[in-house]
Amino acid sequence: MPALSRLHHRRLRDIYRSAGWPCLDVIEVELLAEGLLERVPAADGREWLRVTEAGLQVLAQALQRNRAAYDLHEMLVERVAQQLLRDGRLAWRGLGLRAKVAGSRVELAPAEPALPLLPDLEDCGAPGPEGRWCMARPDVYSVRHTSVEAYLDPVVHEIKVRRSDLLADLKRPDKRAAYLALCRECYYVIAQGIAEPDEVPPECGVIVAQGKTFEGPLVVARQAPKRAAFEDGRLPFGVWMALARAVPVEATLQAWQLSLGDPGVA
Repeated sequence: MPALSRLHHRRLRDIYRSAGWPCLDVIEVELLAEGLLERVPAADGREWLRVTEAGLQVLAQALQRNRAAYDLHEMLVERVAQQLLRDGRLAWRGLGLRAKVAGSRVELAPAEPALPLLPDLEDCGAPGPEGRWCMARPDVYSVRHTSVEAYLDPVVHEIKVRRSDLLADLKRPDKRAAYLALCRECYYVIAQGIAEPDEVPPECGVIVAQGKTFEGPLVVARQAPKRAAFEDGRLPFGVWMALARAVPVEATLQAWQLSLGDPGVA
């Protein structure tokens, strides 16, 4: 029996939440063989599936792992956001921005109300001759705290704490194209040891978070190239409207009361 994948876990959750009607595919064959599902005969002669006690234990363990990974991700997101505040920037978490993706060319859409609980990139319509609209949600979006528009220098930080999530993200060029349309620099902030900087595409910079709980410095492993489209610092009107509706990250007391020897970003 191979190791259970996300497809196995998803099928277990679907069967646990539904009436248990079988799909009769290879995923169910493996779950039945492992004893995580059992067949229950119905009065009309048909069968339906039920998650066994062993299957419930597998679901509970997967839930704990997902929660731990989510907590680590949120911890690093907050760490990056607080560091940006210390560097004199304004930062936002989970900001929703619409972008039009068309191959390597990306255009921003007019401002529209941000939609809650969206994934980091979601199709907002069927592809047309010039591309499709997407809703991009960078983990951290920041600009300089300045009154001069030409000095805004918008930057996107995308956070990854697991190698599998990073590799899945790198297979989505449309997502990177949408992020690059929103900023002058785009960085992947990765947990130490999950990948080498050379694995990240050259159009993005790489920052490595040191320590198991990211208590170490944020080391810039590769500087992000500056995009000429944002040399004047001017943000599209749609981005301005999204920033006006959102609330920036507030500095915590701990972020401002650090020891004199704190390395910050190396």
